[in-house]
Amino acid sequence: MDQIGAYDKALREFDTRVHHVEPAQWRDATPCTAWSVKDLVNHVTGEHLWAPWLLRGATLTEVGDRFDGDVLGDDPVGVWDRAAAASREAFHVPGALNGRVHVTGGRIAAEDYGWQMIGDLTVHAWDLARGIGDDDRMDEDLAREVYDRIAPQASAWQGSGMFAPPVDVPDDAPVQDRLVALLGRTP
Repeated sequence: MDQIGAYDKALREFDTRVHHVEPAQWRDATPCTAWSVKDLVNHVTGEHLWAPWLLRGATLTEVGDRFDGDVLGDDPVGVWDRAAAASREAFHVPGALNGRVHVTGGRIAAEDYGWQMIGDLTVHAWDLARGIGDDDRMDEDLAREVYDRIAPQASAWQGSGMFAPPVDVPDDAPVQDRLVALLGRTP
């Protein structure tokens, strides 16, 4: 699967779940135990507010703290829609993923940043679906692509606080279950 195709699928997976959130569900819990539904959507929205800046070459200092805190306000779906549209446009600029971007750990290949964003969208779509009681099945090809890219790196991330320890699942479990389990979620 090409990267832009994977990005578009992952964005649709998350976007669909955002549009299924009922007004009374924004405070509900998610599998990300420290985050409510609103906190989770706020996190992903914030990342997509950053994306156009980073893909244009902005430094962390240039972006500053403009996307800290509650970026959703009283219009979580509307703010998400605008952030997702701007992020999608930035990812689709020809050559956007050929350079390097500034992230907390330094400068990395824009392509690697893109796969991180794809993984985050995919797994958090599952988290959001679970948080709101929606259908949590994701595109199988997308789940396989993300799993294949994350699995070799996952052990290096353990202990970073980004994810809970992996959850044991059978080797023949569906790829979606193996993906979320690898990142500390119980399928």
